[in-house]
Amino acid sequence: MGVRLGRRRTATAPELRAAIRAAAQELKDRIYGNRIVLFAPLYVGNECVNDCAYCGFRRSNTSAVRCTLDADTLRAQVVALERAGHKRLILVFGEHPDYGADFIAGAVRTAYAVKEGHGEIRRININAAPLDEAGYRTVKAAGIGTYQIFQETYHHDTYKKLHPANTIKGNYPWRLYVHHRAYEAGIDDVAIGCLFGLYDWRFEVMGLLYHAIELETRFGVGPHTISFPRINPASGSPLPTDPTYNKYLVSDEDFKKIVTLIRLAVPYTGMIITARERQEVRDDVMFCGCTQTDASTNIGIGGYSKNTGKQDIDEQQFMLGDTRSLEELIRDLAKRGVITSFCTAGYRCGRTGDQIMDLLKKGHEKHFCKLNAILTYREWLDDFASPASVKLCEGEGAAPSPRKTSQ
Repeated sequence: MGVRLGRRRTATAPELRAAIRAAAQELKDRIYGNRIVLFAPLYVGNECVNDCAYCGFRRSNTSAVRCTLDADTLRAQVVALERAGHKRLILVFGEHPDYGADFIAGAVRTAYAVKEGHGEIRRININAAPLDEAGYRTVKAAGIGTYQIFQETYHHDTYKKLHPANTIKGNYPWRLYVHHRAYEAGIDDVAIGCLFGLYDWRFEVMGLLYHAIELETRFGVGPHTISFPRINPASGSPLPTDPTYNKYLVSDEDFKKIVTLIRLAVPYTGMIITARERQEVRDDVMFCGCTQTDASTNIGIGGYSKNTGKQDIDEQQFMLGDTRSLEELIRDLAKRGVITSFCTAGYRCGRTGDQIMDLLKKGHEKHFCKLNAILTYREWLDDFASPASVKLCEGEGAAPSPRKTSQ
């Protein structure tokens, strides 16, 4: 890109950072096209037996408002999300005996069964504590999409310090090899990530990349997605004010560098930027190589049906930086020429795991996904968008209405 790399040049130089970013953007556009997949996280329960120092759900946090959604309350949350037009969810569970494989599978089936007007949830991913192989077979049978779980930090001493030994999560290998058990149980889409700000970000990036390499070497397919959340304020957590960890907090500039480096190092893996980040950071980083993001996010238990638009630090795992509604985010993306995708067709026809990876590597997948993205975008505009949003999002070459086409 016109930048000559001398021996003393480092990636801190502005022109080199610009070159890295441009390469990541070009790679993302070439493999995935100008689309972003949107989803919503839905917290089902925040009971937890662990005591992670950075988490608002830690068992020693007496300020946390504990709650587990029953079937009726879960349905109410899904109804609220379907009324906005969401079609993809990730259900999130604390680590607790009450949230075993059967409970998780039941929650997935309950959410899939909800149909509100034109609304329908077509793909449900889960973020849940490690299970054994039998447990993964149970949740797979319920029709889950991707199984997501993060190592949090790959640095052994830091992991040990933040996760007490008398907790389930204190077992580093049990968590590290969780994706192996999921693959062996037949789940072929898994997601990895770490929480940046717990240790040196350079070490964590290498941990993520070697984790991805190990999965691809062992199972022939790497992670479906990689996430890179930064530590945020959380109820009862001492970390944001602990000087031991201040040196590990990741600046906005380094965060952008993390995203671009991961995009270039793992070109065929999806990348998720979440509403943890402030709007201005998310809007910028989203175009460094990200493929998915959440919208209208409310991580308080039962928060979607309340629809207050407010955050309560004692009711959620951490504080969010961006609470734009689904419609607001779609409009903002449209202004930048981005197609919002709710695509789930590939998963429903079995284009997962090594099959989707093969198509990505051959450069074919973006053609399938681009078509499905346009159709689901058009579907959302027809069914859920305000007239102002329809006017903004429609343009020359806009996709015809699926219903009008079929008439």
